[in-house]
Amino acid sequence: MLLPPPVEDPYDRLVTPLATAGGDGRIDDCNAAFARWLGVSARRLRGLPLAALEAEGDALQRAMGRADAAREDPLHLRRISLAFPGAEARFADAWLSSRGDGWLLEVHPVDEFPGEDPLQVLPGALAASLRGLAHELRNPLAGIKGAGQLLARRVQDPQARELVELVQAEVARLTDLVDELLAPAPPRPHAPLNIHAVLERVLRLAEQEAGWAVKLVRDYDPSLPDLDGDADRLAQAAWNLVRNAIQAGAAAVTLRTRIERDVRIGEEMHARALRLEIIDDGRGVPAELAEQIFLPLVSGRADGTGLGLALAQQVVREHRGALAYRSRPGHTVFALLLPLAAERGAEGEQQ
Repeated sequence: MLLPPPVEDPYDRLVTPLATAGGDGRIDDCNAAFARWLGVSARRLRGLPLAALEAEGDALQRAMGRADAAREDPLHLRRISLAFPGAEARFADAWLSSRGDGWLLEVHPVDEFPGEDPLQVLPGALAASLRGLAHELRNPLAGIKGAGQLLARRVQDPQARELVELVQAEVARLTDLVDELLAPAPPRPHAPLNIHAVLERVLRLAEQEAGWAVKLVRDYDPSLPDLDGDADRLAQAAWNLVRNAIQAGAAAVTLRTRIERDVRIGEEMHARALRLEIIDDGRGVPAELAEQIFLPLVSGRADGTGLGLALAQQVVREHRGALAYRSRPGHTVFALLLPLAAERGAEGEQQ
């Protein structure tokens, strides 16, 4: 007697990753797409707390703890990082719904470093607006430069002179930036630089702007090799991101550097890349701006110019890198990936 073929579970035919959890918050089932996306078997996921899958932050845990969640529409968790404990994190937009006395988690994977660059599709009128703004900045910068020169002749205290020199250096950098917006020049040749020296310059600016109101944390990888790049341009990009964090009400800003291996940036594979993360506990990126945050003149503040992130994106592109972010109130991470030269030992093996 032949046994009837097993009935295929329609749940497993869905391509959208789905997982369900009981009232105790532990996973009781998931479809094949969910297990495949996390790179483990469904058997290993069953019984695991659903919130334990969040690799960074606690947005999922907090969403499940909301007392009124059962009476609401699905909660949208934007760009959260999920992983089986100990495995590589993956990024996704997720929707959490109450389901009887349990939960349903629907996952839509996203690329942490999407290839599309909104700067490539800017209309000409927007570029003209940037040039007009740059023109208006020229005269105030010239006045600040002249005042700085006069002040430098009168100040004798070494600490005060150091601050004056910092002002002069920043005015020179901003003047170069304005000149570039008005008449773009070819990129300067890249040279080996220590990224931590660049970040120390940025942190000095942050200390002057925020004082003791913001805790600045260094989480550096001391083994990082030199990076080929433009120190001034990278300082501009990092400062824009740190300043945005300060202006978003952050009480702490962390600068974190690490090496990543065998990473894809755009269409290219790189053996090594520098990952620079700027992490803050401020208000986060407004949800209504999430899809256009890197466009010029888009800002979440009434007094914002909307230029900082667009310029940071441009600088990263000049270095063949990628810039991405994930954000929720109280936890925002802007991540830069910048390719590093191949290790000399590896180069020798290839020759």
